[in-house]
Amino acid sequence: MAAKKAAGKAGGAKKGGGAAGFSAEEKAAMKEYLREKRGGSKGDGEADVLAKIAGMAEGDRQMAERVHAVVRAAAPGLVPRTWYGMPAYSRDGNVVCFFQNAGKFKARYSTLGFSDKAKLDEGAMWATSFAIVEWNAEVEGRVRELVRRAAGE
Repeated sequence: MAAKKAAGKAGGAKKGGGAAGFSAEEKAAMKEYLREKRGGSKGDGEADVLAKIAGMAEGDRQMAERVHAVVRAAAPGLVPRTWYGMPAYSRDGNVVCFFQNAGKFKARYSTLGFSDKAKLDEGAMWATSFAIVEWNAEVEGRVRELVRRAAGE
């Protein structure tokens, strides 16, 4: 009987996460994604991205502003848009890269992520996400190179 109870607990939903086990932050991101799919603001992707960045906490906002500037300069062919409520950059409607601020899911660091549309292939294995804990010249150069490669520019 005790083994049955333990098995039930191990396979159950996260406490407070509901039947599907999603956190409040994950649910909010999914709702944002649905709004985006339905047309969102039906406007300027750049304005939507800048509005998301403006709503971030100061440290995240400063990093997101730098990432945005680097992406726009290194890959001008990528189109700004939001994706799950995060600043993202796409080509032909497909997200190539995105910035996930630390506050989005209460993480300890922000992330620069790349989708399967990014041209970062390197042999049999390569990274698709990079933690950013501080912004400096070295990080900026690496982000610039990754975004340029990912966009195929």
